[in-house]
Amino acid sequence: MSDKTRVGHLRGVVMRAPGITATRNFYIDNWGLSLAHEDDSGVWLRGTGEEAFLYGLKEGPVYGIEYVHFGMPDRASMQALHDQVLAEGAEVLGPPAPFDDFAGGWGFEMLDPDARRLRFRTEGLEQPVREDWARPRKVSHVVLNTADMDGVEAWYERVLGFRVSDYSADQMVFLRCASDHHSIALVRAHYPSVNHVAFELPSIDEFMRSIGRMKQKGMTPTWGPGRHGPGNNPFAYFVSPSGFVIEFTSELQQIDEHTHEVQVWPRDDPEKMDKWMTAGAPTTAQRAVMQGRPDPGWPELSRRNEVA
Repeated sequence: MSDKTRVGHLRGVVMRAPGITATRNFYIDNWGLSLAHEDDSGVWLRGTGEEAFLYGLKEGPVYGIEYVHFGMPDRASMQALHDQVLAEGAEVLGPPAPFDDFAGGWGFEMLDPDARRLRFRTEGLEQPVREDWARPRKVSHVVLNTADMDGVEAWYERVLGFRVSDYSADQMVFLRCASDHHSIALVRAHYPSVNHVAFELPSIDEFMRSIGRMKQKGMTPTWGPGRHGPGNNPFAYFVSPSGFVIEFTSELQQIDEHTHEVQVWPRDDPEKMDKWMTAGAPTTAQRAVMQGRPDPGWPELSRRNEVA
């Protein structure tokens, strides 16, 4: 794996759904993001870090992911990644080129095996870092449901240079591209869909205060707070107005490439699932909402729009 060009880092994700842009104020007033840009194409929300945006809201007929957004350090690494994915026979949507959205920069797009669009960007807009207490700093990770967990796992390793950090029994795999324990995780499911998106708070106090802000706004966690075994990160899950699961987290385990050993974490030991033993197991309703709505992926969405 050492000779693989690896994805630089996770930048964020753009979601699509009917009426999703009308939920913008929930993310600003409740969740703690700030408006970065808004136009006819959608709403773009930033955190306190330097990313141009963390979370995008785009109107569409199908609930799911518009694209998962990754960063590369420079044009040389971007070109190397593009050449690598072509050599691996992956479906690329075009050569590296300038982006014409508000964030700008240079890069390319491709599809993963579940037809999810992935966008890779370098030289894009950077925002001034803000010191704003108890507001999300970045998107920590995106968790995806898939009917072929083993095949998609192998694809992310082979094509994009991701590495396995841990497994949750045979039902979930945690994949890293940088030092964070996971940027992408895959869950074995009946169909491709969004499981959840996690937003990182800089400290455990800010994590708890963010839960408090949501409670003051009349929203309590649907699962949590607790602390996961894999990744060792605290968690508190909520359901957005569009029905997507979103998570507050902090203190995600940082991986030392020279010493880390992959573990298979059991799912039948409550203390391995929640080290604090405060959250309990997810309810049937929580599991159902994390299954998400089936997402046919980018080509099917394009064809739907052409027909419409």
